[in-house]
Amino acid sequence: MEQNLEWEQLGQTLKICVSPQHKFGTDAFLLSDFAARAGEVRGSLRGKIACDLGTGCGIIPLLWFRGDRAPKQVWCVDIQPQAIRQLEITLAHHREQMATPDLSGVLPVLADLKNLGRQGAAIPPSSCDLVCCNPPYKQMDTGIMSQTAADQAARHETLCTVEDVCASAARLLKFGGRFCLCQRPERLADVMQAMRRHHLEPKRLRFVQQRPDTAPWLFLIEGKLGSKPFLQVEAPVIIEDAGGGFSPELLRIYHKKTNLAQGR
Repeated sequence: MEQNLEWEQLGQTLKICVSPQHKFGTDAFLLSDFAARAGEVRGSLRGKIACDLGTGCGIIPLLWFRGDRAPKQVWCVDIQPQAIRQLEITLAHHREQMATPDLSGVLPVLADLKNLGRQGAAIPPSSCDLVCCNPPYKQMDTGIMSQTAADQAARHETLCTVEDVCASAARLLKFGGRFCLCQRPERLADVMQAMRRHHLEPKRLRFVQQRPDTAPWLFLIEGKLGSKPFLQVEAPVIIEDAGGGFSPELLRIYHKKTNLAQGR
């Protein structure tokens, strides 16, 4: 394998190529589950066309293939060549091993999301049922800038802003299509304003807390293109149970049966 690349297991036969530059955290699991479970209410993601903006190593789409929620096709978009290369390595491995699940519907796209959804672009307009994004959390000129270019692109709005993400999602979605995003709570007003400017009406909002008595550190939001106003605020996701291990919901999201399985 190429230098600094490793494998992370996502299931019995599903694994993903990661690197120090392009890896994943809990927020990716939470967003993937949030988007998929909303789809279950409306008939799941099966048969749907999806797009993941800023896909990195492809973690969010690949998690959909652990069970029966996989979409018919998912475009995995990133502007960084190494991220797309890692996803291509993951897909090549599964093809060579003829391993389940079938990942033939996962399509890596090296592109700037600001150019998507236009005539002649890599992904045509109004083609998606779902657009998902785990965006950079920090605005430009706030906080300490990350050292590497990859970390800067992932954590700071150097290559795209929330406004850019919402504009791209609105172009890519079919009328009534869903847009799912995660972000830090201090950016909630920015996100909701940007969504509405691009006719992505906020419909579901869920906060994520480490424990029931702590403030949220993340929120998950779903907008619907062209929908009428009505926002459902769901019960928060709690990360830890009373004993300090993972909560039952997080164990479900991780596809783990017990905290012992996590070495907790």
